[in-house]
Parts: sequence; structure tokens; C-alpha cells
Amino acid sequence: MAKAQQARILIVDDEESVCFALETILSENGTYAVETRDAGKKAMAELQQNHYDLALVDLTLQDLDGLSILRQAREQNLQTEIVLVTGHGSIDTAVEAMRLGAYDYLTKPVDSKDLLRVVNHALERSQLMRQNRDLQDQIKTLTRYQDLIGKSSVMQELFRTLEAVAASDASVLITGESGTGKELVAHAIHKRSERSAAPFVAVNCAALPANILESELFGHEKGAFTGAVKDKAGYFEQAHSGTLFLDELTEMPFEIQAKLLRALETQTFRRVGGSRDIKVDVRVLAASNQNIQDAVENKVLREDVFYRLAVVEVELPALRERVEDIPLIASELLRKFAKATNKSIQSFAPDAMELMLNYAWPGNVRELRNAIERAVILSRGDHIEPTDLPPRLRQVGAISDSEAKSLPANMVAVHLGTTVEEMERQLILRTLEMQGNNKTRAAEVLGVSLKTLHNKLNRYAQDDSN
Repeated sequence: MAKAQQARILIVDDEESVCFALETILSENGTYAVETRDAGKKAMAELQQNHYDLALVDLTLQDLDGLSILRQAREQNLQTEIVLVTGHGSIDTAVEAMRLGAYDYLTKPVDSKDLLRVVNHALERSQLMRQNRDLQDQIKTLTRYQDLIGKSSVMQELFRTLEAVAASDASVLITGESGTGKELVAHAIHKRSERSAAPFVAVNCAALPANILESELFGHEKGAFTGAVKDKAGYFEQAHSGTLFLDELTEMPFEIQAKLLRALETQTFRRVGGSRDIKVDVRVLAASNQNIQDAVENKVLREDVFYRLAVVEVELPALRERVEDIPLIASELLRKFAKATNKSIQSFAPDAMELMLNYAWPGNVRELRNAIERAVILSRGDHIEPTDLPPRLRQVGAISDSEAKSLPANMVAVHLGTTVEEMERQLILRTLEMQGNNKTRAAEVLGVSLKTLHNKLNRYAQDDSN
């Protein structure tokens, strides 16, 4: 019951006698935490700073009247039930008050029975609303982790892993296809860690040439090179006490990785052109959309750097591997973009959602985000229609005559009794052969990720060795 929970009630009236009378009635008939204020502006400030279950507000306050308080409270989404009290009641005022969201309306002199009835009912409503908000918050925690969204089993497992990782100070290597949300994972780990109040510094290792990247990472001293007119702190120093995120790690020039390794192992480094060691306290997270094992084997990534960063490895699933999350993510993005464009788009038409569920999303969540932003911009109704979505979604499975003619008739040998798995194996191996053993090109032709292709080839190799 609301009474047993010491519901907080604020009485607002510029007549001291009215405040005293209302407080006395409530105190004698229930277990409430009652406070009074004699001015509208003071009451509004109180409602903004503290939570009250119910406010009994006089309509004719001098500095800020009851309707203005009610209007501001609703505009600011304050979770307080409001009952207006006045000696100048009228039907028009009551209608306006209810339209603005008042729970009820009482006239002076207030009858004690009417007061207690309205207060009890308002508090019951407040409690139900609070329970509903708590339930919604619980649902949110089940379907999101910071800015990551998903209800699939693979995402739930990812959320549990991230929560455990965030509590530590270990380095983390995040892998996954482009567009799966690797930087969102890094942000989530940082925000849930004890370093959350310190800086989060992200650097794209593929965006800068070697000479500039070294200076950006470790900083430089004045005169270290042409154009170095003053000392400059690098990303490691900027991230002191916080988190440094190295995106596209496998694109970092090999010669810089030795200096990175020393910084990782000792938390010390020297600026370019410097002669003194600089000590920092930085947690390093890294990410790549490439096959890490191949990068190590091909001497693109130093093996010692890999082992130092991959204390914990986190792999993000492709969107096509968690199709059940698409409606959830799509709805969240629709709400966001509709609000940003001031459009009243409510949902997706069933056939539009079917297109999204059947599409492979090679660009993953990033591609989905762009597709929905486009759909919101183009939509002219209350629902997203198939025609609002990018044309490629409506061409799933379609193949032109010229494309069909270009496919070798004997590309896959199909015989009675051939399994689907064997057909897939032949298709993959034949495509790889036709592409001169170029795995990247073969993956593009097959419409799968490079990592998926590597995994299948590794499995075929294991089967052949058995």
C-alpha cells in the first residue's frame, strides 16, 4: 500500500492556514511524509530536485499559478501526481487542468473525506505508474547493455561477458565484421568500469600514416621533426587514468607495434624526439574486423602484441546471425530518427519488416541504421513501407540474365544423393579456385564474410586430415 511506503506529499498554498489544515488532516489519517511550500516558484524548484508521489497545488498562487506548475511538470516529465486546489473553481478550469494531466481537482473549503479519497486514489495511481516504470527499466536491462541492443541468446551471453570484463582492468581484443558495433562495445566496457569518469580516447589506426600515427599515439617533443613547434601529448597521455581504444589494430604499421608493446607491458613510453620515460595508467582495448590469426601468421600483427592485448577476446556476431534482434534494433532506430525529424512514424508495415528479416545485412547494424534513417526521411505516412527501404532489400534473391549466363554450368557437380553440406563445400572450393585462391575476393563473390570463409576452409582441412 502507498501509505505503508511513506508516500511523499507536497502541499503548495500561499495561505498558511490552508497548508496547516491539509497537513493536519493527512497526518491524522495516514502515514505520509508531508511538506509544505507557500510559493509556486519554490514548489517548482522542489519538484524538480526531489521526488514527490503527490502534490496538492493551489490554483491561484501569486508568483507561479497552479496551472503553470502543472504544465511545467508535464513538459519536464516529472513523475508526480498533481491535484489542483482552489476556492475559485469553475468547469473551464477543471477541464483545462485535466487536459494538462492533473489527477483531480478539489475546491475550498476542502472536505476531509473528499481529500482523503482523492489522495488515496492518486497515490495508488502513482504506485502503479512507478511499478510500471520499474518493469520497463527491467525490460531495458534485459535487451540492452549501454548502447548495445539485443535479446538473442548470443547477445545475452555477450552482455554477461562484458559485465564481467568491465569489472577488471584487463586488455580486451574485440573482433567482428565491419558494422557490428565494436566501438560501442569498447564504450560499454569503459562506461561500466571504474575508469568511467576518466577519458575514453579512440584512435583509428587505419586513418593515419606511420609517421603521424606514432606521434599521435605517443606525442612528440618540440623540434622532433619539421612542424613540431611545441610539445604535444599523445593519445596515451590523454587517456591517463582512463581507456585507450585502438580501432583497426591490424592496420597499425608493424614498426610501431614494438613501441606499442613496450607501452602495454610497462605503461611507459617516450615521446617522438624525447629522452625521458613517461608513466601512464591506461587500460587498452583494441578491435579489428580482420581474421586475427591470419594477421599474426602473415606478419601483419606481432604475435606478442596479440597475446598482450587478447587477455580477453570478445567476438561480435554478425547481424544475420541474430535475426531475432532485428525488430528490436529497428524499432529503437525508428523511434530515434522519427524524433530527430519530427515525424509521427509509428512502426514498420509487415512486408517491410519481412524484407529486413530476409536480408543478409553485409554491413551489419551500421547498414541497418543507414537504411532506417533513409526510410524515415522518405516516408510520408505513419508506417515504414517497403518502398521506403533501400532497393537492394527488395532485390534479395534476384539475379539478372547476364549474371545467370556468367555462372559456369558445371560450377558444382550435383548428383543424386549429394548433401547440401557437400554442395556448399564444392561451391566454396570451386569459387576459391576460380578467384585464384584469393580468399577476400571469393568471400565477396559468395556473399559471406572473410571470417566465415576461413572457418569453413579450416573445417574442411580438419575433415580431410581425419
